[in-house]
Amino acid sequence: MSTPYLMLASSLTEIRPGLIFWTLVTFLLVAIILRWRAWGPVLNLIDEREKQIRNAVESAKRERAEAERLLAEQKNAIAEARRDAADMIRKSQADMDKFKDQMMADARKKAEEELANARRQIQDEKEKAIAEVKSIAVELALSAAEKLLDERLDDPKHRALVEKFIAELPKDKRPAA
Repeated sequence: MSTPYLMLASSLTEIRPGLIFWTLVTFLLVAIILRWRAWGPVLNLIDEREKQIRNAVESAKRERAEAERLLAEQKNAIAEARRDAADMIRKSQADMDKFKDQMMADARKKAEEELANARRQIQDEKEKAIAEVKSIAVELALSAAEKLLDERLDDPKHRALVEKFIAELPKDKRPAA
C-alpha cells in the first residue's frame, strides 16, 4: 500500500519535459483563444461601459450647470418681481396719499362754500327780519301818531294809549320783546 502512495508522490515531483511542453502549448492556445474570443469582447464591453460612465458624468455636469443657471435666473426674476412689487406699492401709496389730499382739499373747499352760503343766507334772513321789524315799527309809529293826533294826551296818557294799541294788535304783528 505504501507503494502507490510513493509512486504518486514521486510522480508529482518528477520533471517530465513532454508534459511541460504540452502544458505550455495548451496554456498558450487557451490564452490565444481567450484573447481572440473573450478578452476582445470583454475589453470592448469595459471600454463601452467606461464611455457610458464618462458620458453620464459629463451629462450630469452639463445638467448641473444648466440647473445652476436656471436657479440664478429664477433668483434674479424673484428679486426683480420683489422690486416691481415694492415699486407698485410705493406708487399706489403715493397715489392714495395724493387722492386723500385731493379729497380733503375738495371737502374743505365744499365746506367753506357751504359755510359762506349759510352765512349769506343768515345775513339775508337777518336783513329781512330787520326790514320786517322796521316795517312793523313804522306801522306802529304811524298808528300811534294817528291816535296821538286825534287826541292830545300827556305822558301817562300816551303810555296807556300805546299799551292799549299794542294789546289790540294781532299777535303775529307784535314785535318780539
